[in-house]
Amino acid sequence: MYRIKEKSRFSENVIKLVVEAPEVARARKPGHFVIVRCGEGGERIPLTIADADVKAGTITLVVQAVGVSTRKICALEAGDSFTDLVGPLGRATAIGKRDGKVVCCGGGVGVAPLLPIIKAMKEAGNYVVSVLAARNKDLIILEDEVRRYSDELIIMTDDGSAGRKGLVTAGVEEVIKEGDVAEVVAIGPAIMMKFVSLLTKKYEVPTICSLNTIMVDGTGMCGACRVNVGGKMRFVCVDGPEFDAHKVDFDEMIMRMRAYDPVK
Repeated sequence: MYRIKEKSRFSENVIKLVVEAPEVARARKPGHFVIVRCGEGGERIPLTIADADVKAGTITLVVQAVGVSTRKICALEAGDSFTDLVGPLGRATAIGKRDGKVVCCGGGVGVAPLLPIIKAMKEAGNYVVSVLAARNKDLIILEDEVRRYSDELIIMTDDGSAGRKGLVTAGVEEVIKEGDVAEVVAIGPAIMMKFVSLLTKKYEVPTICSLNTIMVDGTGMCGACRVNVGGKMRFVCVDGPEFDAHKVDFDEMIMRMRAYDPVK
């Protein structure tokens, strides 16, 4: 059993859980995810690891309530346990010193898997510019943690209630126009990653995206996370979750994701 040590709430539908998982904490790297199960016969839910404390033997997960299973997870309290937790899974982010700035942009709960990448990029000696975006200030998460590991932090909100009013692409383009950008990392809603990719392709800036939102089973068996990358079929959970954003067919991906949208 994997006991929940701490629970906190970012908003009505988004929570943070600190979970006892010492072996996972020791082995995890940026980009890795776990699969959790809440209750016997419960659905398998892939969740990206937002942080880990090797000394305490814990990992941090950020969960958004969007369906029956995630609502069950969000209803758990400190002292409760997951029935199962397996990981770390997936391919780790390629961390290293870049010849120029690294721009890390996250939308909504996409900031959670972005945080360990920001931290690792900074520790590798990079100049890191982080761009966080959400509809409003209440949906900006992990701002203090991101700020701690960023040389610059830009916040964009649709309504201007925090940072500047505008979309994430406006913040990213501003940094690109300043020059010396070696790489962009984008994690968030599929539509956000699509437009960041279109923007960076125009400026010929290499861009990595994480497609964790499309994962279902997490082992490559269900086929639900298949995505077209460079004209080839890939499975996000075993081949990713990170890919060259300029090669991802986002239109096909977004169309397929609508099949799992509870509100159509």
